[in-house]
Amino acid sequence: MAVPVPGLGLLSYRVPDRDRPPPKGARVTVPLGQRTVLGCVVDPQATTPDLATLRDVVEVLDDEPFLPADVVDLALWVGEYYAAGAGDALAVAMPPSARRAEGGGFRTVTVATLAASQSSAIVGDTPRAGAAKQRAALEHLSKASAGLSLPVLRRLGIGGDVVRRLALRGLVTLSEQIHERDPFALQADGGSGHFSLAVTASPDRPLTTEQQAAFDLLRELADARQFRTALLHGVTGSGKTEIYLRLARYVLEQQRRVLLLVPEIALTPAVAGMFRLAFGERVAIQHSGLSEGERHDQWHRIRRGVVDVVIGTRSAVFAPVANLGLIIVDEEHESSYKQDETPRYHGRDVAVMRGRMTEALVLLGSATPSLESSVNADAGRYTRLRLTRRVLDRPLAAVRIVDMRAEMAQQGAEVALSQPLIEAIGLRRARGEQCLVLLNRRGFATVMFCRQCASSIECPHCSVTLTFHRAARRLRCHYCNYTTSIPRRCGECGGEFLEHSGVGTERLEEELRGHFPEARISRVDRDTVRRRGAIARVLAAVARGDVDILVGTQMIAKGHDFPAVTLVGVVSADVGLGLADFRAAERTFQLLTQVVGRAGRGEVSGEAIIQTLYPDHYSVRAAAAQDYATFFGREIEFRRAMEYPPSVGMINVVIKGKTLEGAMADALDLVTRVRQSGLAARVLGPAPAPVAKIKDEYRAQFFIKGGNRRRMREAIMGALEARPDLRRKTLVDVDPNSVT
Repeated sequence: MAVPVPGLGLLSYRVPDRDRPPPKGARVTVPLGQRTVLGCVVDPQATTPDLATLRDVVEVLDDEPFLPADVVDLALWVGEYYAAGAGDALAVAMPPSARRAEGGGFRTVTVATLAASQSSAIVGDTPRAGAAKQRAALEHLSKASAGLSLPVLRRLGIGGDVVRRLALRGLVTLSEQIHERDPFALQADGGSGHFSLAVTASPDRPLTTEQQAAFDLLRELADARQFRTALLHGVTGSGKTEIYLRLARYVLEQQRRVLLLVPEIALTPAVAGMFRLAFGERVAIQHSGLSEGERHDQWHRIRRGVVDVVIGTRSAVFAPVANLGLIIVDEEHESSYKQDETPRYHGRDVAVMRGRMTEALVLLGSATPSLESSVNADAGRYTRLRLTRRVLDRPLAAVRIVDMRAEMAQQGAEVALSQPLIEAIGLRRARGEQCLVLLNRRGFATVMFCRQCASSIECPHCSVTLTFHRAARRLRCHYCNYTTSIPRRCGECGGEFLEHSGVGTERLEEELRGHFPEARISRVDRDTVRRRGAIARVLAAVARGDVDILVGTQMIAKGHDFPAVTLVGVVSADVGLGLADFRAAERTFQLLTQVVGRAGRGEVSGEAIIQTLYPDHYSVRAAAAQDYATFFGREIEFRRAMEYPPSVGMINVVIKGKTLEGAMADALDLVTRVRQSGLAARVLGPAPAPVAKIKDEYRAQFFIKGGNRRRMREAIMGALEARPDLRRKTLVDVDPNSVT
């Protein structure tokens, strides 16, 4: 039995008064301490030497498996590999409504049908009371053999009381029917929050020579019906999505199903719309942007087997898809595939394991593959497929690098837009072309400080400065979401002169409006797309040509195909290079390469301008040249020299405490125990984490580096077993995507 308690292993319970035990994957409620929790059966045939000491299951919720056996096995692997409790991993595999003892459920609706005993002559009779309304109801129902729901009748002007009077007279039958919430349903404005039909893929377009060669090889791999992993390395605009579609259609023709993972909700609408056009209603989506009811209903459609294609973000890797033949991981390099809470799994790597367990073909796609995937391809573990040219032989964008040190010397340290970028936007605007401007930092200003004593306003709960959001007139912490009004005086010296510094997307939008007052400008960041469907509406407006300049964070940098965008500007291209993170250069290269690839995807050639304080950094230079090979060579050399992944395995361990001294002391104790375990690996630390306090908890960290991940996990878990008081205070991150 697995229960969702952090770090807790499998438990055994007795099931009384049943002819047979509940099956693997069934949900049960069980006592744990003084409370009752939801659990999942993982081994119904398990035996224990002392059955009498076991506590009884409170209630069996499912007589049939709620989770398929292969999904249970996958979740158990995730719990073990990522050093989390099995229950935590199994909880991720369930829709949110099923993680509670009450279990959620389908939404039902009352449906009225004309009574079978009634003839059409009854409709012609005039009822005794409420004649007009009742006659209208009977007339509508006589034309609807499947009946009409009360909400539909209400929209027709017929209230529930009218229908219930007809039911009492025996003229109408009322029944409760399941009403599945459809995330693909069009909204009142004609759009949808979860898909977009503004797509460019065409089944009639002949494949390029490179596309055809890649597709032919992938088709051979699919025909083998064995586990294989392929890496589709294609430059931006080379037609990777077209290959996804055609390969999915081929696999479906073999009577097998398809799972497609995308890194972010922002990318789901376009991909979902494309697959919806291709495969109709047998497409389901799974991501946290759905309402709980929509997610519940979509999940159960998948589980019933009425869905052939599932599209979703990382948690969709656990979707209950039977007979999987193909798993696609789009933009496989993206950091958002890594979950930042327990279990800290990586969706891409779990997808590969699911392919292994189900004998499916796994296809990883990217213009900028992760170093891990490239190393696997070089070693022959993955089959590498290359697309080196864009569709229709359109050229890659011409890229200019602007040295912002020179711009600051001329315009001051707070300059956001360089003169070359302003001029380029003006030229493209004069031609009626669209522009995209990226700044991967939201808000108006990154810091507010006192001009008198130079102190900055920090979050009281985290060791970071607060970001100024001008539209909301608030200061906000981007770690804990603490907000406060803008103070009138400095909290340190009482000075009245408070200034703000640094540039965020909000300020960038304001400056662009100042330079181009007639332009239609939209902004996409976490502040503007909080409302349901907001991102899909903005992207649809861009596709229609209703937006001249799109400003945003990395949400706009990848996966989108805007043929009318001919200019991309990157403000503060090096914003991530200063982070104390071994992946900083890789992320910078990937982001720049991806956003530059948004330009020139139509008939007009594209241009990109990259503003940076480090114009000679190899990640910036390689991105400007769209030269993955050069970047990979430099970066893998650095990783090997410094012993960072993928040259070694790594575990990041973070210990939280009420004081930094306490956190450091606990971390030192764990480090000592790990070293005393005889582990043949390097243990570095402990030291204060780069962000030393988050949400009122101080943080110390240490790293374990080595070649045997299993032994590394056993060492840290053994240390925690000796200090059970630290289990809830300790974060164990296997294969970390970030160390900040």
